[in-house]
Amino acid sequence: MTFDHQSYLESVANTPGVYLMHDHHDQVIYVGKAKSLKARLRQYFAKTPDPRPFVLTLPKVLSHIQTISTHTEKEALILERTLILKYSPRFNIAIKFGSGHLYLKLDQKSAWPRFYVTRKRTEDGAKYFGPYLSGSDLRAMTHIVERAFQIRTCDDRDFRNRARPCMQFQIKRCSAPCVLPVDRQEYQEELDGASRFLQGRHPDLLKELKEKMFAASKALEFERAARLRDQIQAIERSLESQEVAGLSGDHDVVGLFRSADYAQIVILEVRGGVLLRSRPFALEDQGADNAQLLSSFLHLYYAEGTPVPKEILVPVNPKELQALQACLIDLREGSVQIKSPQRGRLARLLAMAEQNAEQSFFQAQKATRAREETLFSLKKLLKLSQIPRRIECFDISLFQGEAPVASNVVFEDALPRKQKYRVRTIKTVKGTDDFAMMREAITRRFQHISEDDELPHLLVVDGGKGQLGVAVAVLEDLNLNYIDVIGLAKARFQGEDDQGVSQHSSERVFLPGIKSAIVLRPGTSSFRLLTQVRDEAHRVAITAHRRKRSKQRLSSPLDEVPGVGPKRRKVLLKAFGSLRGVYEASVEELATVSGISPSLAQTIYKAFRDESV
Repeated sequence: MTFDHQSYLESVANTPGVYLMHDHHDQVIYVGKAKSLKARLRQYFAKTPDPRPFVLTLPKVLSHIQTISTHTEKEALILERTLILKYSPRFNIAIKFGSGHLYLKLDQKSAWPRFYVTRKRTEDGAKYFGPYLSGSDLRAMTHIVERAFQIRTCDDRDFRNRARPCMQFQIKRCSAPCVLPVDRQEYQEELDGASRFLQGRHPDLLKELKEKMFAASKALEFERAARLRDQIQAIERSLESQEVAGLSGDHDVVGLFRSADYAQIVILEVRGGVLLRSRPFALEDQGADNAQLLSSFLHLYYAEGTPVPKEILVPVNPKELQALQACLIDLREGSVQIKSPQRGRLARLLAMAEQNAEQSFFQAQKATRAREETLFSLKKLLKLSQIPRRIECFDISLFQGEAPVASNVVFEDALPRKQKYRVRTIKTVKGTDDFAMMREAITRRFQHISEDDELPHLLVVDGGKGQLGVAVAVLEDLNLNYIDVIGLAKARFQGEDDQGVSQHSSERVFLPGIKSAIVLRPGTSSFRLLTQVRDEAHRVAITAHRRKRSKQRLSSPLDEVPGVGPKRRKVLLKAFGSLRGVYEASVEELATVSGISPSLAQTIYKAFRDESV
């Protein structure tokens, strides 16, 4: 059914706001903002429409448009950001952050706080530093923090159970609050210093540390002065190679490179005149001009929790500049300026960022071509019916029939798509029948597919001919036998040679209807991709299995008693010391526990008498 835009536009308000375009499946495909909703939407249906590629497809896919009016353009910008993050519309620009965000978290609620890595940023009162683009960025930063500040790195269980200081104390990287009498104020000063370092506030931090060092030396506290000197030197060594000549202050420098409908953005983070890191982002921009692209990108980028600097350098001024600056001022809780310098040191720094963006783009193109060649070679090697752009792999994990699970991992264009991974608990199979479990997992994946569901070009099962036969039979039963399927058998131990070195067979691929296996040659791109897919499926399966098994073993018979939830279970176990203590308690003793009524005490007593504990 064609969208009747003429009658619709008559009812649209002439106010600032946000519009959401829906397709025929009621999915949000685009979110936009406007100073005037009526004027902006009219442009989509003009005789000379918006030239962006996705606008040309609207007559075929657009079902209806939803509008939300706001009081100001700034409110519209904030709402647009929120809705894009919520719906991830396919026609909006998508910032590719890689495998996910990494943060350093500092939870001040702990008696002796520490920094630890997390992927989730929540409003829990803790301090978060990042996000970091990669694990190597994060490791480099934590290495400096550990070297320069005496903060514990052990987890809570090790911290509670230590009887003497560990090696970190011996090499002067921890003050050992686990076993030694450490001054809490001094420990908090170490935390504050590390926090300021992670925030890029290096000049203030170094100035304060030097003042403390001179004060300690003057007070004849030479040991403390020496430690402060070592701390200052460690920080200065980490920064000296990163100083930007002639520059001070905090800046984010945005480099942009365009090629057709693809763009590469690089952010150079400069804090206190020091270049901390370079962050590349690949964008599919749907043909937006540079000003619109930068406006959308910057708003989404800082909405992810990235600290907003005082000054942002851009190659061109973004659209809705004043509204964007107002939003960033709110996020920073301080002044923010967006500049497009044309000469001087800042212009040269901006040119460096744009050069980095161009290099990143061509490096990404080279990596893309390499992945394409891998997929083509894999198609040829395995005689597949099509290029395996989407690969799905299944693996089963269990231990003696306990907590069986099946993993289903997805690779697209030779890259893992972790948001599409699935783990299924095996429900219908008892014991250790791997073949039946594989049958259940694959059947549940494909039995209720719809026209909109994405299907794999290649299905990989972890195993040999037996597991392959199961997968082939399921696909035939579901009339999906046009999907290519293979079995990937692990290398087998074949004993030791004369020097005692373990010998293994090669990785082998089994194809339907072919007796002999294809031996994968180690070191080839096909070998690396298939083993990566299989190993990832195994990792996901065994992680889920261990989690499920631990949860089952930690479960308590109290969970089965009506009226006893987690809080009452905790109170009961604390009152009687153990599950055995609850079992041995009388009705009267149970009823003395806070929150346990006489009737509930009777229910608990009977429940424990009806089953063996």
